[in-house]
Amino acid sequence: MITYFYWAVIFLVAISLLFLFGKADKWKFGFIGTIIVLLIGWGAYYFHFEQIFVKRYGGVMSISVPKGQHHIAATWKDDNLWVENYDPATNTCHFNEYSKGALLQGKVSIKNCNPLMPPSPESVTPAPVEQQVDTSPEVSGQ
Repeated sequence: MITYFYWAVIFLVAISLLFLFGKADKWKFGFIGTIIVLLIGWGAYYFHFEQIFVKRYGGVMSISVPKGQHHIAATWKDDNLWVENYDPATNTCHFNEYSKGALLQGKVSIKNCNPLMPPSPESVTPAPVEQQVDTSPEVSGQ
């Protein structure tokens, strides 16, 4: 919701500039001011506010899983989103950072990662079986 509010404010400011300059017959300055406000609003959102809005205030953000990969998990580290995907073709898990403005993105690759397959029977140790003991008092008949 905060994302929609942000863009509503940006468009309101841009249209207000156009209206105010247009009223004074300064359309050229109105259009230039409108473009500048929209560019600054877009840059501020893309490079600073997008992930902050999503994490802290319930904003809106979309990312897509690369073709041929399966999504495993997503988590936040500070204000950056980390997403883990599995590539079955290479049997590798990719842990990618989506940082503000797509700058300085980190990537961790885990080789021989196979999260979609059940573990082999040799690697699973059976859980201990608990025995139930009847602790209810015996009732003797008369």
